[in-house]
Amino acid sequence: MKMSQRIENIQSSATLALSTKANELKQAGVDIINLSVGEPDFPTPQHIKDAAIQAINNNQSDRYTPALGITELRQAIANELNQQYQTAFTAKNVAVTVGGKFSLYAVTQALVNAGDEVLIPLPYWVSYEEQVKLAGGKPVFVAAAPDSLKVTVEQLEAARTNKTIAVIINSPQNPSGLIYSEDELIAIGNWAVKNDIILIADDMYGKLVYNGNRFVSLLDLSDEIKQQTILVSGFSKTYAMTGWRVGYTVANTEFIARLGAFVGHATSNLAAVSQYAALAAVTGSQDCVEQMKEQYEKRLNTVFDLLTTIPGVSLLEKPQGAFYLFPNVKQAVAMTGYASTEEFANALLTTAHVAVVPGSAFGMPDHIRLSYATDLASLKEAISRIKKFIEDRI
Repeated sequence: MKMSQRIENIQSSATLALSTKANELKQAGVDIINLSVGEPDFPTPQHIKDAAIQAINNNQSDRYTPALGITELRQAIANELNQQYQTAFTAKNVAVTVGGKFSLYAVTQALVNAGDEVLIPLPYWVSYEEQVKLAGGKPVFVAAAPDSLKVTVEQLEAARTNKTIAVIINSPQNPSGLIYSEDELIAIGNWAVKNDIILIADDMYGKLVYNGNRFVSLLDLSDEIKQQTILVSGFSKTYAMTGWRVGYTVANTEFIARLGAFVGHATSNLAAVSQYAALAAVTGSQDCVEQMKEQYEKRLNTVFDLLTTIPGVSLLEKPQGAFYLFPNVKQAVAMTGYASTEEFANALLTTAHVAVVPGSAFGMPDHIRLSYATDLASLKEAISRIKKFIEDRI
């Protein structure tokens, strides 16, 4: 059977692979603490589940909906963004899709042509590279300075060519949890406008920000920058709705119409019941989000302090959002005698029974990513195991 070279060159998701291996060991009876997957450990809030049940009982979930989602949900998302960013979006500016990952995939399919280049700052979320390649484009990685995990205009400009059509800006960042400041985004946004480069804003973790830090979206900025921006976000992380698979894209109506043509042939609508659940999430009380944030913040502050006590493990600065830590373990890997971070992470899993993701999955092989989207007791135990694992080998 002949297979497209484009598919042959695609790498599987490292986070999903690690999580699968961890779950297999757990099912075999091994006491695994899984810090590899970015999935909230909280249940979906009750009012959201109640709305889904009501939609089922009212026969609202039995039929196809428009490919880009029910108008009520699309308008509710537009209304929320308008309130936050003084925009004037309508339902026609919003496409609701099968999860944030598919939103990003659909954006690249609708935007990228063969040979087009997309700038991807390091570190990057694992699927950016493969999604650009699946669209026939070329991912171009942009490294920050050694003492930073955020790129500057100078670094982006050095990577720009006449084939550059877009740059992906993820803030708060997965895997580091760092946030681009308003000044940093203004500089990047003005550079993109000047060079007619599309800004793909991955704001998936925009509502999960801690310790008094402030999230700024590209939609917070000038009208020129807003017009150059395609926003991608979703409900999975903010509302603990990973299983419901609800993502969305916001852009000008022309691009959303183009996106609709693709989605109509790819998936059609996401499950109707998930749409009514998402409608309840975006229009209902946000107390549930604040309650989850409080727990994430407590976990972050505890785990960050514990990580700083581990030999050979270092962090440039404390994460401000999302629910990940991205420590540099180059020294720890060398001290323990492993040839690579992948070997180090595999030994952590099989020996210390802690699952983490090697930084190579995010373009930075000297790091590992740990998710603190699990209970505090498990996090403390995991850090204790990692520390003992390293100390026993040095």
